[in-house]
Formats: sequence, C-alpha cells, structure tokens
Amino acid sequence: MSLEIKLKRASKVYRPGDVVKGSLVVDSRSDISHTGLFLNLEGIVNMQLSSKSVGIFEAFYNSVKPIQLISINLEVQKAGKFPSGITTIPFEFPLRAKSNRPLYDSYHGVFISVQYTLHAELRRGLLNKPTLKHLEFIVEGEKVPKNGEQPSIPFTITPQSLENIREVKSVPNFKISGVLDRAICDIEEPLSGNITVEHSAKPIKSIELQLVRVETCGCAEGYAKDATEIQNIQIAEGDVMRGLAIPIHMIFPRLFTCVTTATNNFKIEFEVNVVIVLQDDHLITENFPIKLYRPKS
Repeated sequence: MSLEIKLKRASKVYRPGDVVKGSLVVDSRSDISHTGLFLNLEGIVNMQLSSKSVGIFEAFYNSVKPIQLISINLEVQKAGKFPSGITTIPFEFPLRAKSNRPLYDSYHGVFISVQYTLHAELRRGLLNKPTLKHLEFIVEGEKVPKNGEQPSIPFTITPQSLENIREVKSVPNFKISGVLDRAICDIEEPLSGNITVEHSAKPIKSIELQLVRVETCGCAEGYAKDATEIQNIQIAEGDVMRGLAIPIHMIFPRLFTCVTTATNNFKIEFEVNVVIVLQDDHLITENFPIKLYRPKS
C-alpha cells in the first residue's frame, strides 16, 4: 500500500493568497480499513546556532525557537475503508499566513531555513503504524514595486584599497577595476557586470565570484551572525589579457537564496566577493553587500 501527495501545479511554486490544489492518492492491492486520512500544511522558520555561539547567550535559546508562519489541518477522509486499486481524493486550501504574519520566501540556509511542507497521515488503528507522506513546496513572498533605475557599483582594487593588510609593501603591485551593474538585485535576474585587470606585477591564476549568505539569529540581548558560501564560480582562468573587460554573470540559485529579509528574530542578507588568485596562491578579495528583492512586473 502506498500514499502519495500530488499537486496540480507542476512547478510547486505558490505565492501568498494562491489556492493550493492537489490530491492524495491511495494505492492498495486489497481493501484497507482506516480511522481517517489527514492532511496538514505547515510553514516554519527554523533557526539554529553555530557551534561558536552555543552557550554564549542564554537569551538565544528562546529567540531561536521555531516560528510558525502557517498551520492548516484537514480531515480529508473520515474513518472507513478504501477499496483495492487506486483511490484519488482531491484537496484545496488558501495559502494565508496566521495572525497577519507574512509568508517569507522558501529558503534553505545553514543556520536558518524557511520551509512549507504538506504532511499526509493515513491512520490504520491501534495495531498498525500510520502511513506517512511528506512533500515540500515553494513559496515566493509578496512582490514589491520596482524602484526605478538601480545604482551600479563601480570598484577599483589596488594594494592601498585593501583592508586587513599590515604592510602594503608585502603585496604585489596591481590595479583591478570593474562594475557590478546593480547593488539592489532582482532575484529572478542574473547578477551582471564586468572586471578588468589594468596591470599586475605577478601573473594571475584565476578570477572568481563568490556568493555569500549572512545569517543572523538573535534578539535584543544579543545575536549570532555567520557568513557562509553559497556558490563560487570561476569567471576567468590563467593570466588574463590586461585591459580586457571580462563579463560577470551569476544566477541566484532557488532555495539557497531568497529576498533580503529582516525581522525581530532573524535576518538573511547576501554579499558578493570578487576573488583574484595570483600564481603564488596569494588571494585578493573585495566584498560587496547586495540586496535581493522580487519586483512586480
């Protein structure tokens, strides 16, 4: 006997206010007696502390408790019997948050996750284990009006512009310029721009673009902030031609990114690092905070 959850929308992507429609499919070789078929929709923000933060602030343990965004329970089928073969039972319900709390974007991070899941349970009485099935679907939050033209981020990297350098003389002479086309980015459009090596005293091994998530959990008493890599793409390899504008093109991966979010209990922010690796494995890094949003078309 098997139990399946099927959604009518193949993409499994929904927005607040949408009606989630689908069906529960029971497939059995013989008649099955049951005490009820139930469906639960749950939207939860889960937070956890990194190992370096555990035990620092006792207040954290209350502020990192799961936050329930939505919870709907349905009795899809009352107690009875399913005949042998395939039985399909349709369901639908509106996707609305509880207590006027917003529905945040689905997001799978390291220390923060926002997940929307359907849980189906076929209860078989006291002597039989219930049959369970789970299905995650994706929620994209409310779209916001587009704020006209977004400013670009021009940059120039030289030994003098680098931070956390004790002696500038120990760094080989170089000049790298470029531009990121937007500081405030449409999450559904790629990050674009270009980078140019004006000159470099040492040969270049690689130029990379690193996307970083910055997750903050906490409250007024204190907070834990952790930055982790989402993806790293190589945009050039080898000792590139001087004065050549190298294009930057990076897609924001679904689920591993979301719109920039800030609440009383957590924040999800994003940064981009431009990394130049010299032939002797010396790293030159420039950091750019970016804001992601989902504009109305």
